[in-house]
Amino acid sequence: MPVTKSSEQQFPGVAALLEVMRRLRDPDGGCPWDLKQTLTSLIPYTIEEAYEVAAALTEGDMAAIKDELGDLLFQVVFYTQLTAEQGRFSFDEVAQQTADKLIRRHPHVFGETSAESDAEIKAQWEAIKQQERAERGQQDSVFNGIPDNLPAILMAQKLQKRAATVGFDWHEIIPVLAKIKEEIAEVEEELAAQPQDLSALEDEIGDVLFAVVNLARHAQVNPEHALRRTNVKFKQRFQAIEARLAKQGKTAAELSLEELEAQWQAVKRDALA
Repeated sequence: MPVTKSSEQQFPGVAALLEVMRRLRDPDGGCPWDLKQTLTSLIPYTIEEAYEVAAALTEGDMAAIKDELGDLLFQVVFYTQLTAEQGRFSFDEVAQQTADKLIRRHPHVFGETSAESDAEIKAQWEAIKQQERAERGQQDSVFNGIPDNLPAILMAQKLQKRAATVGFDWHEIIPVLAKIKEEIAEVEEELAAQPQDLSALEDEIGDVLFAVVNLARHAQVNPEHALRRTNVKFKQRFQAIEARLAKQGKTAAELSLEELEAQWQAVKRDALA
């Protein structure tokens, strides 16, 4: 079913949020803090809100998810209020452009083409994006359009995906695993080198991380989500150790590494029980 604009569709919550934003930016009685913000000054807050959404989603707290999504939506509303004031574009124009783009990139839903498997859908998506880049005159590199300031894991993912669109990719996971082992061996060589070259060691550890991101991509696992889950698990287990020790009147700093490892294994067993 095609998606069309309709003036009859009403979203009172969105309308209320847009009006709140307008009042906050009103030179006559608005909020002094909101009035002095710019497109660039908001960047740290947007990044922070995105991470808070991710944290709420990881924890699975629906009330927190609802709250944090609202905060992130407010960031979009704030940016478009500023651009509307500058006579550039409005919130509605951003929403409509996004809807149009999604329709264009899903011809198997809104058009005449067909795509059933995830692989077919992804290939079609990338082909359409590549065509869009070509229409904008971005034909000199497959990596055009990837921002240089992305977080490292996300950047690695995007670089690998783009390279894969032109055939630079393994078709099986076994050579991906072999590459990780190869990169680890090179780290071991740098660790054994005398004198040690820290720059070379950093390069080799970076290669290991890049290869692990590639493994996650081939296994259809989001590496950022995987690492976030591991971070949460590590934090919870170590805090469990601290709680066990507190009952004994001890702290983690008082134990040897061997004693801490024994505590760690005990907490793991309790978690699996």
